[in-house]
Amino acid sequence: MNLSNVRAPKKASENKKRVGRGMGSGMGKTSTRGHKGQRSRSGSRMMRGFEGGQMPLHRRMPKRGFTNIFRKEFNIVNLDRLAALGETTITPEVLRKAGVISTKHPVKILGDGELSKALTIHAHKFSKSAQEKITKAGGKFEVLQ
Repeated sequence: MNLSNVRAPKKASENKKRVGRGMGSGMGKTSTRGHKGQRSRSGSRMMRGFEGGQMPLHRRMPKRGFTNIFRKEFNIVNLDRLAALGETTITPEVLRKAGVISTKHPVKILGDGELSKALTIHAHKFSKSAQEKITKAGGKFEVLQ
């Protein structure tokens, strides 16, 4: 691609639709709004999704699922990510500083990956597999409140 074969996007060279500028334009008099009715009036605005009084689609669809308002969000970190940090003591502050986690949510350690050296890990939750792998490598895990 170079400047000799660059073209303007479709409809870029079309003029804006000018309504109410006389009968010769084909868009004079009613300015393409038709005769009478709600949508022909000035200031008319129907709510988004309005279907002329018919039950709107978002209300016709069945409700599904459940939202638990007491749900706790966790920052999830795997063991292989912790091993790559090169630290011996790992806390949420260390993880935040290293850019592993970004939000202030509590930290949960999952057991994906392998540990080759002993680590002391402070986090809010640990999966069973993570606990086994940490102790197997000779490390310790401490649950924060």
